[in-house]
Amino acid sequence: MILASASGAGNAVLGLGLATAGAYAVPAVFARRITDGAGRTSLIVAWLLHAVVLGWTLLGEPARFGFGPALSVTAWLVLTVYAVESRMFPLLRARWALSGLGALAVLLALVFPGSPLHVEGSATLFALHLALGIASYGLFAAALVHAWLMTRAERQMRQAAEPQSGMPLLTLERLTLRFVTAGFVLLTATLLAGIFFGELIYGRAWRWDHKTIFSLLSWVTFLVLILGRARFGWRGRTALRWLYAGSALLLLAYVGSRFVLEVVLGRTPS
Repeated sequence: MILASASGAGNAVLGLGLATAGAYAVPAVFARRITDGAGRTSLIVAWLLHAVVLGWTLLGEPARFGFGPALSVTAWLVLTVYAVESRMFPLLRARWALSGLGALAVLLALVFPGSPLHVEGSATLFALHLALGIASYGLFAAALVHAWLMTRAERQMRQAAEPQSGMPLLTLERLTLRFVTAGFVLLTATLLAGIFFGELIYGRAWRWDHKTIFSLLSWVTFLVLILGRARFGWRGRTALRWLYAGSALLLLAYVGSRFVLEVVLGRTPS
């Protein structure tokens, strides 16, 4: 745990992490009391500090990874997507929720920093495989954020209230499916790399474990969603149920299994 580390590097990461969480907390806690400009500035500062913390953790000596850093990277990628979209849709309103997500993810990564990475196969292929997996997590997480915005907008419309998402409902739906499709492509590439190059990446052949099974189940679920949308025009709650199911399975695939190993069982994953 970084919080228990007495090393200079550990203290530096701890200080940066707490500063990042504090910057994220400003627009999350004081959403109604600060101006849009101040909230945006705080979020940008937090996003930049978050990138530094991730770089220090993933590229430092020794590089560490686990369920905490995985969630932290995912949150950072979601915030990156939000930063791009907020330029195209200035009225997009999700800053307070995403700020809270960012603060929580950073704190989790500080408390549960994972274990040092030991690469037995090709370091280049391992890095590529890890990047593909993380990117697919980020895209599916972005799809979940848009699904949440879409659900909130539909509820407000049923209550005859003005939608607060800042984005048309059909646009939200279209973007949600696009993120799902992009995430599915990267998840497919991740699984294929593991199947065909497992020995080169990990120094061992592909094996059936909890991570593999849940990953394949999530892949099948997302495939059904994409085909159901294309063939039967699935929309609304039906599509969202499949999205939530696939995302839950994908979460269990890596984050869930690592959480059980690192926290519940107190073991260092191999």
